[in-house]
Amino acid sequence: MATKRKSAVLIHGIKPYKRRKNEVYMGPAQLKHFEAILTAWRSELSSDTSKTVVHMQDETANHPDPTDRASQETDMALELRGRDRDRKLIKKIDESIAHLSSGDFGYCENCGEEIGLKRLEARPTAVLCIDCKTLDEIREKQLS
Repeated sequence: MATKRKSAVLIHGIKPYKRRKNEVYMGPAQLKHFEAILTAWRSELSSDTSKTVVHMQDETANHPDPTDRASQETDMALELRGRDRDRKLIKKIDESIAHLSSGDFGYCENCGEEIGLKRLEARPTAVLCIDCKTLDEIREKQLS
């Protein structure tokens, strides 16, 4: 009976990083890996934005029925809200790419500790380690 290999889940089209024994954290290979992820993610978001613009230009039909027109306006408002979130995310991606070249990528802004490969692959724009992020969320809940 042949065993099935579990296929790796791709991160924006990039295979997860396999850390080598005694490999330095955020060495050249890891930096290159995260640059590829961030660049691919940014490209996906930019492509989606372009598609939205084309779609909205195509959907400028003036429906005589007020219900159809209201539905179209609601759809466009939701689409624009999504694109605004994407725009903000692209800004965070650009900041992360800048951190790659400055040598700050992968280290917590608060405590300076390693953020960790798994966390960065899950959220490549993370700037806090899991401990600092957890404390940040606890403080935020207490203030609410």
